[in-house]
Amino acid sequence: MDLYHALNRGVDKRTIFEDSQDYARFVHDMFEFNSTERSRNLYRNMCDVGRRTLKEREAEKIVDIHGWCLMGNHYHLLLSEHIEGGIPLFLKKLNGGYAKYFNERYSRSGALFQGKTKKILIDNDAHFLHILNYIHFNALDRSENTAHWRSRKVVDYTNALKALHNYRWSSYLDYVGVPNFPSILTTGLFKGVFNNDYSSQVERYLRDIDMDKTQHLSLENKD
Repeated sequence: MDLYHALNRGVDKRTIFEDSQDYARFVHDMFEFNSTERSRNLYRNMCDVGRRTLKEREAEKIVDIHGWCLMGNHYHLLLSEHIEGGIPLFLKKLNGGYAKYFNERYSRSGALFQGKTKKILIDNDAHFLHILNYIHFNALDRSENTAHWRSRKVVDYTNALKALHNYRWSSYLDYVGVPNFPSILTTGLFKGVFNNDYSSQVERYLRDIDMDKTQHLSLENKD
């Protein structure tokens, strides 16, 4: 199984999530477009995301989403293919569908995303052990108290853990046992690696993190 970190951001770094409705819509789209079937009802009730499980959609799923985080002007996804060609198909449907919704809601036209979604293969153990945390830690950028995680060690890991727990728009909560959007997520790969105790792993990582040693693993720094 090949695992990819995928990133895209708004054209000219513009905001692509203006409010909670936009964030919720993108989550809905991650669920809706993860299917071999043509989406018949793009405005399906968001409650379906909680009711329908990945098991129920197994036959039609095109990717496994192992992690995700939505920020104001960009998104991060951690994907593997469930069918051949699933990742480019999923990203095409996701980006196109969300852009159509966004443009209609805000009466705009033209491209929403800056171009083709960047993807990088997770091809070594160090990158694999780092990538889920890195995606979740993007949420720390939202607070002045924790935004320094990219430049030096996180000293106040208690504040960092609180910030992660208080941010709904990532897969972090589902990994630490707080049901959020479990139907879009495949957790088995990383829960197995972290012995079903992701909370303790994150706390240890926050204590020891040194971005100087992991900066080369960031997709943002790659052409």
